[in-house]
Amino acid sequence: MGEQSNRGPILIALARNAIAEELGLNTEPPVTDGLDWLQANAATFITLTKQGELRGCIGTLEACRPLMEDIRANAIAAALHDPRFAPLKQDEFNEICVEVSVLSELEPMHAKSEEIACSKLVPNRDGLVFKYGSHKATFLPQVWNQLPEAKTFLAHLKQKAGLAADFWHPEVLLYRYQVNKYRESVEPDTK
Repeated sequence: MGEQSNRGPILIALARNAIAEELGLNTEPPVTDGLDWLQANAATFITLTKQGELRGCIGTLEACRPLMEDIRANAIAAALHDPRFAPLKQDEFNEICVEVSVLSELEPMHAKSEEIACSKLVPNRDGLVFKYGSHKATFLPQVWNQLPEAKTFLAHLKQKAGLAADFWHPEVLLYRYQVNKYRESVEPDTK
């Protein structure tokens, strides 16, 4: 698949370019000729921050389209269609910082109780998908920075899914994953 470390600048440029194009800004797409790894199916999340605060985050959990297409679609969605935020405006574009997370395959976690689930989680490594009936939510591994304890991490994830923090049922489904994360090296100028 090529060297992981060289991928970050390309993936970030793809995301930033997609947003710029959608906002009607002049942009020059990154050179992707000969980069076959961009055609492999992959699942990604695009996280946008502005002055260190979340400004949009949208992604896919399962690899169902080529990496290049997934980044483009999720970057546009994070910028313009995250229901928690107003659509990004042209004058904000240079103030956002772009982060691309490429997800591993989802791995089912067998846990009959919340205690077992918490004991299996690896802080700062595992992302987690929580499913129960029509309730579903995920936290990327980066969320461990704000919620460093497994019990708190899982409680907040259940709330994100629309359930009580102390909810548990034997039919809860959990899937863990890891990410390769690429972030712009510095926050863009806010002047």
